[in-house]
Amino acid sequence: MHTSLRIGLIQGSIRDGRFNDTITNWAAKRLRQQGFDVRIIDPRDPALLPLQVGDPAAEARLCEALDGMDGFVVVTPEYNHAAPGPLKSLIDAAKAEWEARPVGLISYGGISGGLRAAETLRPVFAELHAMTLRDTVSFAMPFNKFDENGELKDPADAKRADAAMVTFGNSLAWWAQALQTARNERPYGRRAA
Repeated sequence: MHTSLRIGLIQGSIRDGRFNDTITNWAAKRLRQQGFDVRIIDPRDPALLPLQVGDPAAEARLCEALDGMDGFVVVTPEYNHAAPGPLKSLIDAAKAEWEARPVGLISYGGISGGLRAAETLRPVFAELHAMTLRDTVSFAMPFNKFDENGELKDPADAKRADAAMVTFGNSLAWWAQALQTARNERPYGRRAA
C-alpha cells in the first residue's frame, strides 16, 4: 500500500458530455484501492478554466493544487492524433511543480486507445523535467464498454484492465518513492535555488 504518496489525477478534457469522467473515476477508484492519496484536478473546474486564456490567478490556483504531489496521472482522450489543447494549456501553466516527479498516462479513444495522445505528452513532460512511466493503461473504443456504475461490462476486459492498472500502480509507486527520496536528499531544479 502506498498511503504516503499523494497523486494528482488530472483530467484531460473540458468538453461537455465528456467520457473523461468515466475513465477518471475508474482510475481513481483503483489508485485508492492501491493506497494512493488521490486528488482529482479538473481543468473544467471554474477556478481553473481561465487557464485557457492565460489567467494569472488560475495559474496560481493550479500551481497550488499541483504543489506537494508526489506524482501525477493524466487521463487523456485522443483528439486528431494528439492530446486535447486544454490539457496542454494546463500542463504549460506550471513549471517547477512537475520537476522530478513521475507522470503516468492513461488514455482512451478510437482504435488506438488514445496511445497517440499519450505519446505526444511524453516529450512535453520530459521538457518539464518530469519522468513519464513506461507502463500505460489504454482503452480502445470504450464508450459502450462501461456500465452505469463506471465498471467494465465484460469480465475479461475488466480483468485485463485491472491487471494493467496494478502494474501501472506499482511502477508509479516505485518512481514516486524513489524521486521523493531523491528530492528530500537533494532539492531539484528551480526549488534548489
